[in-house]
Amino acid sequence: DLELGAALIDRALVLNSNSAEAWSFGGWVKNWLGDPKAAIERFARAMRLSPLDPRVTAMRAGTAHAHFFLGRYDEAASWAAMALQDNPDYQPGLHIAAASNAMAGRPEQAHKAVARLRELNPTLRLSNFEDVLGPYRRAEDVARYEEGLRQAGLPE
Repeated sequence: DLELGAALIDRALVLNSNSAEAWSFGGWVKNWLGDPKAAIERFARAMRLSPLDPRVTAMRAGTAHAHFFLGRYDEAASWAAMALQDNPDYQPGLHIAAASNAMAGRPEQAHKAVARLRELNPTLRLSNFEDVLGPYRRAEDVARYEEGLRQAGLPE
């Protein structure tokens, strides 16, 4: 239940506004609920509060997702690249790197990300991508993501 999760995270932030973990998880929930602008703010706050957090890769990937859903493909690709710096095998980072680079008109980088994804997860296809995707509420976000991955070369 995303709405309940969002409410509980908001309550946690009232109780402790310095919880980088709550800001980070709140960013993902905002992405899933279709509010990428709020997601960017939450991820930024989490990274300011805990710049050396071992979960910074996920925060950067979440920021990349938010920019992607806002149609800012260059920024999304940049954030995805930052997410992959410390962990080049982080699959959510590879997903968004592939899609954002494809939509930004960088097919070489997009194909490279898909090739690595296929090495890590050989069964991944567009037909089963929703199995590894978060619970996005807006169908247009999922459709745009799948289109980016299709352009990047992920098989049907």
